[in-house]
Amino acid sequence: MASVPSKLYADDVSLLMVLLDTNPFFWSSSSLPFSKFLSHVLTFLNSILLLNQLNQVVVIATGYSSCSYIYDSTSAPSHGSDQGRMPALCSNLLQKLEEFVTEDEQLLKEASAEGTPSSLLSGSLSMALCYIQKVFRSGPMHPQPRILCLQGSSDGPDQYVAIMNAIFSAQRSMVPIDSCYMGSHNSAFLQQASYITGGVYLKPQQPDGLLQYLTTVFATDLHSRAFLQLPKSAGVDFRASCFCHKKTIDTGYICSVCLSIFCKHHKKCSTCGSVFGQAQSEVPSSTNRKRKASDT
Repeated sequence: MASVPSKLYADDVSLLMVLLDTNPFFWSSSSLPFSKFLSHVLTFLNSILLLNQLNQVVVIATGYSSCSYIYDSTSAPSHGSDQGRMPALCSNLLQKLEEFVTEDEQLLKEASAEGTPSSLLSGSLSMALCYIQKVFRSGPMHPQPRILCLQGSSDGPDQYVAIMNAIFSAQRSMVPIDSCYMGSHNSAFLQQASYITGGVYLKPQQPDGLLQYLTTVFATDLHSRAFLQLPKSAGVDFRASCFCHKKTIDTGYICSVCLSIFCKHHKKCSTCGSVFGQAQSEVPSSTNRKRKASDT
C-alpha cells in the first residue's frame, strides 16, 4: 500500500497527537476525577517533550458536541528554557481547555442530548489526520506521527462510518492509533482503530496509576517499540453498526454497490439509492410453489 514518503529528523523523534476526552457525561460518573486525570496527562506530555528536544505534542479536546485544538508545542510562547514545557505547557493548555469546556457545555445546553452520550471522536480523529497531512507537506523533514486517544466515553454508533473512514485514512498514511480507554467496557471502535493501524490498545486496570501506564506503554517511540513487549488485545470486536438505526449488529444486509450495512432488508439503499431485490426469506421456495400448484 502506498504511503507518504518518510522524511524523519531521526527514528526516535515523535509527533504525538493526543485526543483528550472532556465529555462531562463520562467524567461525572467516573471513579477517576477529571482533575486527577488531567494532572497525569500533563506530566506525561511534559515527559514526551523532555525525552527529545525535537519531539512535538499537539492536544485536541474531544467534547460531547465539538472538538478543538487546545495545545501545540510548536506554537507555544517562548519563555527561555520553558518553551513548550512546564510551566508554559500547563498554563497554555489549561487556559485553552477551560475555554473549550465552557463553549462545549454551552452547545450542549442548546442541543437536546438524545441517545448515547458519546464524545465526538470522529471529529477529533479527522482533525488529527488533517494536522498530520499538513506536517507531511510542510517541509523536507518531520517527526514520526502517531495518535493517542485518551477516551472514556462509550462508542457512538452514529459515528461508525466517519470513524472507520478516519481509521482507514490513518492506515494508508501509516499513522498508528494508540488507545488508552478508561470506560467501564471496552471500546469496539478504538480496538479496531489500534488493530488496523498497528497501534496499542490498553484499558488500565487501575485508573489511579494512569501515569505509569502512559509512561511505560505510550511514551515509547515507534522505533523503540520493535524491541519491547507491548500489551496486545486479547480479542477485538469487529462488529459493525447498521446505517439505518445506528445499532451494533452481528448479522445484517450489505449493499453490493456502496457496502452500506443494514439490520433489516430494505427495498432501496438509503446511501447510494440502489434498488435491492427481494429478501431471500421472502422468496417462495420451489417446494412451496409446487404445493400451491397442486392445491389448485
